[in-house]
Amino acid sequence: MTVPHVDISYYGREFTADQKDRLAQALADVVVEHFSTYDGAVSIALSPVDPDDWNEQVFEPRITRSPERLIKEPNYRDA
Repeated sequence: MTVPHVDISYYGREFTADQKDRLAQALADVVVEHFSTYDGAVSIALSPVDPDDWNEQVFEPRITRSPERLIKEPNYRDA
């Protein structure tokens, strides 16, 4: 059995409860399809990060130091 967990770190966005529910269902649907599992096996977390902490908490440890884990690399641009 496959039991995937998705943890999304982000900044610059607030979500209503309804938006979280819709995001969770959309992500769960994709994960269920690609991992050939069932909805109850999927867990999803949102991890807000302060923009000033992004490099230290996310970019350096999870992106720069672990490129082999990435299945999509970022291509940041100015907003």
